[in-house]
Amino acid sequence: MSQLFSPFTLGDLTLPNRIVMAPMTRCRATSDHTPTDIMATYYAERASGGLLITEGIAPDANGCGYARIPGLWSDAQVAAWMPITAAVHDAGGRIFAQLMHTGRVSHPDNMPEGSEMIAPSDSTLETQMWTDQAMGMVDHPPARGMTAEDIETTIEGFVTATRNAIAAGFDGVELHGANGYLIEQFIAPNVNQRDDDWGGDIAGRGRFALEVARRCADAVGASKVGIRLSPFGVYNGIELWDSIHDDYAWLCEQLGALGLAYVHVVDHSDQGAPEVPWATKGAMKDAFGGAFVLSGGYTDAARAEADLAEGRGDLVAYGKAFLANPDLPARLKTGAELNAFDANTFFTPGEAGYTDYPPMD
Repeated sequence: MSQLFSPFTLGDLTLPNRIVMAPMTRCRATSDHTPTDIMATYYAERASGGLLITEGIAPDANGCGYARIPGLWSDAQVAAWMPITAAVHDAGGRIFAQLMHTGRVSHPDNMPEGSEMIAPSDSTLETQMWTDQAMGMVDHPPARGMTAEDIETTIEGFVTATRNAIAAGFDGVELHGANGYLIEQFIAPNVNQRDDDWGGDIAGRGRFALEVARRCADAVGASKVGIRLSPFGVYNGIELWDSIHDDYAWLCEQLGALGLAYVHVVDHSDQGAPEVPWATKGAMKDAFGGAFVLSGGYTDAARAEADLAEGRGDLVAYGKAFLANPDLPARLKTGAELNAFDANTFFTPGEAGYTDYPPMD
């Protein structure tokens, strides 16, 4: 019997299947980070998934590191999200907003006036990113290490964005603690060089993630808050360290005590990062004790079914396959051929490569 297509209870939600649309940056918002009408079409087309997780949404202006990513800090942004969540619900779907503060993964060209690049410690990411002003790739400028006041303000920004998400009609939020963004910057010793209560051992380095999760859960209910983690990830300048396995198991135990909706672990080994050992995923799952979402390189039903049958996870997130196939659950169930994705239009503005992937006949 298929587990992938069986219902699953996630907090207050009943998911019709265990297929999750993974969060994927698409850069279809306006230059001032307001959602656009075509985003309603994009998400509603994919509403047959058990749960949709949006692209990364900036919780405040300082966290808005990429060109044309949406935000959730202003009344105008909340209003613009409302027809998008309504379209998903009208199509029978469920949708969480992923809150992504980019931290040092940023450039002033992509940020609103008056905002500032911040990170756990003074640091510069030694890679490049796109800006529309340059019409090309540019170096990351240095990010300023956060003061205690900055940390408090940023945590409250996550809380406000979480409340705004619920006001905009989202079913919950996912905190982006992966891929080298701010929450993971605090977790990673090579980026977090602090010598106060927000640095040092995992209790200090993990404090920011736990405090954000706790306060967001307090604001809207723990069943409406999930978190994404990427142990062994090397995105955006994160370097591996010896105690990764134990640190993430400890972190998941603390997150489990908060009663969060789920932990979403992403494995980027299909893109050249080190593989996350099943021993680590298993330790995280056992320590958390709640719903566990697997993600990374899933493109068919067979692999997902096998991992669910082995008890390795409860839900399976699909990324590029869902991007290119709005009716992915039906295609997986019938074994239909998948549309190929066009990487050239992943981050471009407009409908091309966004709302023009055809469904099955």
